[in-house]
Amino acid sequence: MKRQQFQAALIVAGTAALWQSAAHAQSSVTLYGIVDQGFSYQSSQTTLGSTSGGRSAIKMTTGVWAGSRFGFKTAEDLGGGTKAISQLEAGFSSSTGAQSVSGLLFNRQAFVGLTNDRYGALTAGRQYASYYQILQQFGPTSWTSGYFAAHPGDVDGLDTTYRANNTLEYMSPTIAGFRFSGSYSFGNVAGSVYRGSTWATGLQYTQGPIGFGVAFSRINNSTPGGGAFGADSATSNNGAQAGVSAVTNGYQTAQAQQRFGVGASYAFSGSFDIRATYTNVQYIPGLGSRFRDLEIFNTGGVELHWKPSTPLDLAAAYSYTRATKANGISSSAQYQQFNLSEYYALSKRTGLYALQAYQRANGQTLGTNGAGNIINATATIGDGFSSTPSSSRSMFAAGVGIIHRF
Repeated sequence: MKRQQFQAALIVAGTAALWQSAAHAQSSVTLYGIVDQGFSYQSSQTTLGSTSGGRSAIKMTTGVWAGSRFGFKTAEDLGGGTKAISQLEAGFSSSTGAQSVSGLLFNRQAFVGLTNDRYGALTAGRQYASYYQILQQFGPTSWTSGYFAAHPGDVDGLDTTYRANNTLEYMSPTIAGFRFSGSYSFGNVAGSVYRGSTWATGLQYTQGPIGFGVAFSRINNSTPGGGAFGADSATSNNGAQAGVSAVTNGYQTAQAQQRFGVGASYAFSGSFDIRATYTNVQYIPGLGSRFRDLEIFNTGGVELHWKPSTPLDLAAAYSYTRATKANGISSSAQYQQFNLSEYYALSKRTGLYALQAYQRANGQTLGTNGAGNIINATATIGDGFSSTPSSSRSMFAAGVGIIHRF
């Protein structure tokens, strides 16, 4: 482990040194980062898939308001309005110093490409697919944080849970307020361009105080016919499946996942704005899946943001998620989530924050073993508690912290 950490440190130091030495030939090289550290309380904590044994917990937490990270951005002017760009971004825990995804140094983003103001941008590497790029500004994470306010377990992918490997992505220039994006992520499976792939597309409109977006994505399991999530799947995090929570635990052997979302925002003034989303998420079974019927999650959410003074931002959010009756379930799972947040800016780069959330779950869902393992739906706030959900139908959580950007 020490040897791996030392090698990782050498890679980072070497990369930084190379870019610094080349800075004279490039238009810009930027080192940036975020360190976010705090404390959180949750009223009940158990292991994923359990409906008993929950205990309250107070923990030091990292990346609550925004994920702790450091990264490099480069841009080189090639002439004619075209630039070569690249970005390497590593997430980490400021509590322990560990990588946020074990075994992946630049686990958040790692891509290179070309951009032109007239023709748009084309990038290749590990990055956010077009679905997220188009909808993220309308989602619940702008002022109430994904850790506490992502729709339960980030079931609809409006937070940064899903990053796609081997991705070729195009983002158009903005024309009359509109921009379009499309992405395709290769599974790199021999003999198939379909297995393990992810594709997404979306359209966004922003003009003055009004914003609107619509997007679609499909994630294919690289395991033929579904089953254990394949390591070659484009959204794999070094072999691990993203987005598994108490909401989706029984459906993680799906052959494919599909997401459709629409979002809108409106700024009433410089100090008050609102955003809302609707999403439809489908977990599609195959012959190797542990469930037999299509499972659908419909979610509606809204976030209000108010800035009463220059340093202070206040926000409130609500979401409702409902699953369909399928796979022997007679009472469909439902999740209602309420969020509040307070942010006080000490400077442009440093701030203090406080967050509060409550979630109530009802109905039934599938446990870890899939069909035949019907359990009561349990609460799991945002996506920061996905691996440590409540053992009961209710959960309260609160957190405070400090964030510094550089």
